Amino acid sequence: MDYLKGFEGYLTAEKGASENTRSSYLRDVRQFLDYCAKKGIPAASATAEELEGYARHLSALGRSASTVTRAMAALKSFYAYLMVSGYTPGNPAQSVPPARTERKLPQILTSKEVALFLEQPECAGPKGCRDHAMLELLYATGIRVSELMDLDLDHVNLSGDFLRCRSKGRERVIPLYAAAVKALGDYLRRVRPQLVEDPRERALFVNMNGRRMSRQGIWKIIKQYQEKAGIHKDITPHTLRHSFAAHLLENGADLRSIQEMLGHADISSTQIYAQIVKRNLQEVYLKAHPRA
Repeated sequence: MDYLKGFEGYLTAEKGASENTRSSYLRDVRQFLDYCAKKGIPAASATAEELEGYARHLSALGRSASTVTRAMAALKSFYAYLMVSGYTPGNPAQSVPPARTERKLPQILTSKEVALFLEQPECAGPKGCRDHAMLELLYATGIRVSELMDLDLDHVNLSGDFLRCRSKGRERVIPLYAAAVKALGDYLRRVRPQLVEDPRERALFVNMNGRRMSRQGIWKIIKQYQEKAGIHKDITPHTLRHSFAAHLLENGADLRSIQEMLGHADISSTQIYAQIVKRNLQEVYLKAHPRA
């Protein structure tokens, strides 16, 4: 029985899956069907135990936990298709426990690296002044690149030293340190009026054509100054977000406050920064203690 053609139609019509999802799910299911054929397992009547055996087989081949997890997700969709098509009464993949994934700690910059990075834009011209304000704001607030792009003029309160950030239907207020306030003030007074011709444009940060900054434009700017600073770590907007949170925690901020500023819905997402600080302390201890 050729299940793949019907499964592809199910992913497209019923699930509205993207081309990438369809391609990866079909590849995973095709590999599973090949496994079943070699083992003499009727695919439509495979048991949860046999699916767990397949997951162990993938692990034994050296597949990562995330790859095994994706394969099991593909099989859950596959058996959902078999159920609605009347080929099987249940979904055995539902009871297969997820593969354990080791969560990698995000990379952060040291305080010295942040200072070096933020020094790179030269404020002699409009571009440098804008870039300096933008990078200071990213590190001052820990906002996401999408949130930075969406900022409008009325989201910044320089007299009150804070920023209002709206994301996913929620608004949060994030304080600004003095250097960020100064950089933003200089940009708003001296540079933005030169760049924006349309008075209806409300974007806080605009490109050299006076239009709202794009994600690609922001990433390009960050890579430019990473190279200029000679920092070998891979710096992204999220690197500055991670560094913001870890440095606050290192200097005494509590996790709940950091959670609020980052806009995390769950405190568990914020707790990873405690692990980073702990790791950094261990590294400092091993380097500095005379008997370590």
